[in-house]
Amino acid sequence: MNQSLKSLATAFILSLALTGCHHTVTTAKAPLAPPTPAPAPEAAPAVKPPAPPANPVVANKPELTDEQLFAQNVKDIFFSYDNADVRSDEQSAVSADATFLAGHPAIKVLIEGHCDERGSDEYNLSLGESRADKIRNALIREGISADRIKVISFGKERPFCSSAENDSCWQQNRRAHFVLQARQQAKN
Repeated sequence: MNQSLKSLATAFILSLALTGCHHTVTTAKAPLAPPTPAPAPEAAPAVKPPAPPANPVVANKPELTDEQLFAQNVKDIFFSYDNADVRSDEQSAVSADATFLAGHPAIKVLIEGHCDERGSDEYNLSLGESRADKIRNALIREGISADRIKVISFGKERPFCSSAENDSCWQQNRRAHFVLQARQQAKN
């Protein structure tokens, strides 16, 4: 019987060994070593930018016309009610206008004197002329040639603002307005 027991035990152990047991055996795991970084790719050779052409082509900025420069730089001069004197807050605008005109000697201007709608036609025509003359004289004092400046008065006939009857609207009409004069073509 001993022999059969030994045979039975051996068969049992063999079957366990061959089929494996159903429980998992845990073992202490060794800490994993950090992954070794992949070797860095070889640096690509630096590419030199192409040499600039011997005569580079530069896009020319379009030159502004006299009309565009005039519109950007010459500002109207505003006046107080019933007055032709240049206000102190408008002196810098007169100087800036003179500076622009001094830098552009071919430009000729017409100064229009304007008034608000209050007052008679005759009075406003006279006041508008006085305003235009004051600005003309200020420009001449700053070195602008008198033959480059003409004046005209429109009085209250051509208002810039006619949408309301209040001082903010009327103020826009009390002005000396600059108009660029057309150049005369030279005759051959």
